[in-house]
Amino acid sequence: MYRVSALGRWSLPLRSALQRRSISCLYHTTPSRSGQPSNVVTSPLPPIEDSPLDLYRHVFQDFPKFGNRTAVVDGITGQDFSYNQIDELTSKFSSGLNRSGFKPGDVLSIVAPNCPAYPVLFFGTIASGGIVSTCNPAYTSQELSFQFQDSNAKIVATVSSLLHTVQEAIKGTNIEKIIVIDGDSHGGRDGQESYQSLLDDSGSLFNPVSSDIHSTAVLPYSSGTTGLPKGVMLTHHNITSNVSQMHHPELFELRESYRLIGVLPFFHIYGMVVIMFSSMRYGSRFVTVPKFEPEMFLGALQDHKITLAHLVPPLLLFLAKHPLVNNYDLSSMNEILTGAAPAGGEIVKAAKERIGIETIRQGYGLTETSPVTHLMPLSLGMSKPDSIGINIRSVSTKIVDPESGGVLGVGEEGELWVAGPNVMKGYLNRPDATEASITQDGWFKTGDVGYFDKDGCFYITDRLKELIKVKGLQVAPAELEAVLVSHPRIADAAVIGVTDERQGESPKAFVVKKEEGLSEKEVAEFLASKLSSHKHLTGGVEFIDVIPKSASGKILRRLLKEKDK
Repeated sequence: MYRVSALGRWSLPLRSALQRRSISCLYHTTPSRSGQPSNVVTSPLPPIEDSPLDLYRHVFQDFPKFGNRTAVVDGITGQDFSYNQIDELTSKFSSGLNRSGFKPGDVLSIVAPNCPAYPVLFFGTIASGGIVSTCNPAYTSQELSFQFQDSNAKIVATVSSLLHTVQEAIKGTNIEKIIVIDGDSHGGRDGQESYQSLLDDSGSLFNPVSSDIHSTAVLPYSSGTTGLPKGVMLTHHNITSNVSQMHHPELFELRESYRLIGVLPFFHIYGMVVIMFSSMRYGSRFVTVPKFEPEMFLGALQDHKITLAHLVPPLLLFLAKHPLVNNYDLSSMNEILTGAAPAGGEIVKAAKERIGIETIRQGYGLTETSPVTHLMPLSLGMSKPDSIGINIRSVSTKIVDPESGGVLGVGEEGELWVAGPNVMKGYLNRPDATEASITQDGWFKTGDVGYFDKDGCFYITDRLKELIKVKGLQVAPAELEAVLVSHPRIADAAVIGVTDERQGESPKAFVVKKEEGLSEKEVAEFLASKLSSHKHLTGGVEFIDVIPKSASGKILRRLLKEKDK
C-alpha cells in the first residue's frame, strides 16, 4: 500500500531556489511503508492553512477592506458594481430567499449566461445555507429536467430568453419557483418572481448560516462526455482550499490591479472558482461576457484593459490564428492561463508571438478537484510549453499503471491519481461511481493519462478511455491534434480511433480548414512528417465545418465517432 506523503515537504535548497524565483529539482520521492520509493510527487510549495470559514464568509471576508473598489463589470453594457454593492445585493437576495421559504440544504439551480447577477445569486444562496447547482444554459429542456430532478432543486434562476425551455424542464420536478434575472420588479406569473423583486427586500431576514465546512456547497455536473452527467458534491472546505491553493507568488497572486475576463462560463468549475471566486476573494475585478463571439470577446479584452485571461485551448487557437485579432489592441494583457483540455506547445508559442504576451502557462484540474491541481510556475515560464506544470500547494500526484496498478516513475506514462483537500466529497446519489473513483486512502483517479519529468512537471497525453490502440501500441489523440493545428492552413482538428481489421484501430482526423485548397493528402503527409508510423492517419482525413466541443472546451469525440459510423 502506498501512502500519501506529507504534503508540502520541501528541502532547504528548493526553498532558496523559490526565493530566487527559479524552481529546479521539484521531483522527489517519499518512502512507502516498505521503505522503497513510492514515486509520489508532492508540491514544492508550502502547504495551505485550512480555512475554518464556510464559502460565503471565506470569499467575502475582506469586502469591508475592498469597499468601493470595482468588483464586477458587465462587459456588454459597461455597468460596474463595487464590493460594497455586491455585499449589499447579496444580503438582500439572501433575505428575500429566506422570506420566500428557502431553507438550509435546499438547492437553487442557475441556468444563465455570465452576468453581474451571477455572484449575487450564488453567494446569496450560500449565505442562506443553500446549495448552488449550476447548469449549462445551452442545455435542452430534457437535459435540464434530468439535472433538476437529480439535484432535487427547489428554485431555478434563469433569464427571459431561456424561460420557455426552463418551464418545459421543470415539469415533473420539485422546482417551486422560477426567478427571472432580467424580469420586471413586480414579480410575475404563478411560480415566477423577478430577481429585482428579491433585491427590493429590506434585508431584515438576512442571517448568514454558519454552514458545516464539510457539507456540500456547490453541485456542478460533470461534463457528461460519456454517459449521463453526474452531480459532483463539492464542500465549502473543498472550494475554499482550492482558492487558497492557487494563491501564491509562483502560481498567481491576484491583486487590486488585476482585471480578469469572465468569458469562460460560470456554470463550469473553471469559470466559477478560478475566475469569479478567486477574483472576489482577493479584491480584483472581473468582466462578464455572456458567450464567446469574436468581436465581443476581443472588444472586452481591449476596452476593459484585461490584464489576466483565463482561457481554454480553442480560445488560445483563436488568438493564434484568427485575422480579427490584428484589429484590436491587446497590449494590456500580461498573462494568459489555459486549462480544461491539453494545449499543444506549438499553439501556445504561436499565441504568445501573435499577441506579444510575455507568458502563457498551462494548468490542469477537474470538476471533482474544485478544480485546479497543477499549474506551470511563473519561474519556469515558457520553458516547458507542453506541460501543465507542478502540483499546486497541498496536492500530491502519482502516475499509476492502468493494468498492473503499480506506481510509475519519471517519464513513464499512466493514469494520474491526485490527493489533496480539494478532492470532492463524492458523486451525488452515486456511491458506486464514488467508490470507483476515490480510493479508501483518498486518491482520486482522474482518468487522464500522462507522465512527469525529472523536474516534477507533469504532462497530459489524453483521456484513458480515448487512447487509440494501433497494433498494441497506444496513440494519444491529443498529441496528433497538437501537430495538426500547427499547420498554417488548419483552423482546428480532432482525432478518433476507427476500427481497422488489420491493426485493431487506426487514427482518423476531422479537420476544419482555415483556407481552401487544403487536401486530405497534404494533411496526412504533414502529420506523417512529424510522427512515427503507428501514429499516421491510416484511418483517413475528413473535412468538417466545426469540431464539436463541450462548453469547457473538451472535444466531444463520441459525436465524431457517431458521425463516422
